[in-house]
Amino acid sequence: MYNNAGIAGPTFPPSIADLDLDEFDRVMRINIRGMIAGIKHAARVMIPVGSGSILCTSSISGLMGGLGPHPYTISKSTIPGIVKSVASELCKAGIRINCISPAPIATPMVLAQLGKFYPGLTQEQIVGIVNGVGELKGATCEDIDVARAALFLASDEAKFISGHNLIVDGGFTTFKSLSFPSPNVNSV
Repeated sequence: MYNNAGIAGPTFPPSIADLDLDEFDRVMRINIRGMIAGIKHAARVMIPVGSGSILCTSSISGLMGGLGPHPYTISKSTIPGIVKSVASELCKAGIRINCISPAPIATPMVLAQLGKFYPGLTQEQIVGIVNGVGELKGATCEDIDVARAALFLASDEAKFISGHNLIVDGGFTTFKSLSFPSPNVNSV
């Protein structure tokens, strides 16, 4: 079973001081409560059988602050914790549960959200911004990359993997370089 539904919530206001708590609750209901409901109902079917695989979609926004609106980021940071918590129970029943945290992909939802930040840009320019995320030279995160990660985690090849968050981000969350000024080789 693959829990892949979610919403970003409002793009604006970006400040926590101006956060609409009703909108926050709506994002949490869909992204977290909906995830839990999917896991619950999958477990009800899988536990009697004694096997199964549950996948959940998180996001790199849940790994690092400042990559998305607060409600979205908070909801996505919760998912790896849900997976670890539930894995502690479902492993005993032979059921694996994992999540995938992809980088942004140029989907209609992502493009629409970024379009609000960059209203003067064309769709092609916004796609270029999305495809610029990641550190892996010559590669962009595409929906097929997430699909392949999901197929792997659901397969028998991943039979001993549970409670894991597979990050599909071209190295974006792997490191940050220090922004030291370049040394002046001409100085004495």
